[in-house]
Amino acid sequence: MAHFRAKQLDLSCFVNIKVIRDHTKRKVFEQYETQRQALRYIIRNTTLPQRARAQAQLQLSQMHAYTRFTQINNRCIEGGKSRGVIRHFRMARYPFRMNALEGNLPGVKKASW
Repeated sequence: MAHFRAKQLDLSCFVNIKVIRDHTKRKVFEQYETQRQALRYIIRNTTLPQRARAQAQLQLSQMHAYTRFTQINNRCIEGGKSRGVIRHFRMARYPFRMNALEGNLPGVKKASW
């Protein structure tokens, strides 16, 4: 959504629109995470009145989709691919291999046994 995107965004570090969208989703999720957890706690608390729980459920369902954790996709920061991404480095398999062979990734070396 455009209303979540920052007004001034440095586009030089992004590969394509999907990476920008992923960045936006991560920022929005981080911003609304505590609010979502509070609403989920209210919904699951059976000692509270049913009306309060229903209101919390309604508020949670009306929140934007970008506030959900399931919307976040791991994408390669170099190519924008979503498949074969190594989570710790946020790189796809091939860019990870090339950077590891060049020695650009600390603590990573080619295995030999």
